Amino acid sequence: MIHADLSDRQDGWREQLWTRQLTEDTFEVACLPFFTYGICYRDVVTIASNHLVNSVVRKSGHRTLRVALIAEHADRDQVHELLHGKAVDAGLAYEWLQGTYLAVDLPPGSDEAPFVEVLEPLAQAGALHWEIDS
Repeated sequence: MIHADLSDRQDGWREQLWTRQLTEDTFEVACLPFFTYGICYRDVVTIASNHLVNSVVRKSGHRTLRVALIAEHADRDQVHELLHGKAVDAGLAYEWLQGTYLAVDLPPGSDEAPFVEVLEPLAQAGALHWEIDS
């Protein structure tokens, strides 16, 4: 496990990243980052001596679809179930954090359009925020 430094957003904040070690200081990301921009599943990164990501040395071509549900929204539980079903039906790897944050792996060549069709109206209704990172 290594960490990504997110202190530019909040002092001292870091995200744990599960990885597969390739060399002494080179790792392949084996998880779906929820908050770390510019790093996706299977990207190869180097670390500094403090186990913090130092740089991305090879992009995998994967992208991460991130969704943050609005906790106070009246339909949050229904939106959670809808998005969970969408990820399962699409056969894509996904992870939930605290039932409010969703990260979906978009492998090379995958089409995000079925998700966007569902996410856009929900975002306009104030139920969530979403983005795609690569």
